[in-house]
Amino acid sequence: QVQLVESGGELVQAGDSLRLSCAASGRTLSSVIMGWFRQAPGKEREFVANIRWSFGNTYHADSVKGRFTISRDNAKNTMYLQMNSLRPEDTAVYYCAARLPGASISYTSPNGYAYWGQGTQVTVSS
Repeated sequence: QVQLVESGGELVQAGDSLRLSCAASGRTLSSVIMGWFRQAPGKEREFVANIRWSFGNTYHADSVKGRFTISRDNAKNTMYLQMNSLRPEDTAVYYCAARLPGASISYTSPNGYAYWGQGTQVTVSS
């Protein structure tokens, strides 16, 4: 079991920066891949970025590459999403998720992640 709690979402203006946090607890994370997804009203949940906890390898969606950066702090069991140059189209509920070893579904599909946080709202005004 992995428990995830997101924080950091708020209302900001276009061009601003924001950092989201995801605190993880439960099982060891050494073999886990953690990810960020987002879901805007009326749209499907969308992959944002993921990180292999043990090695720190990262992968970012093209829509956020160069603006968002995923990272983690092993000592704090916390994952982050640094979001710069925010745009109104980044407005969504942001979720963190954990993918267990052996999952066969694509790394960018929400169906490949077994554990989810409750989400944190990010609103970017123009």
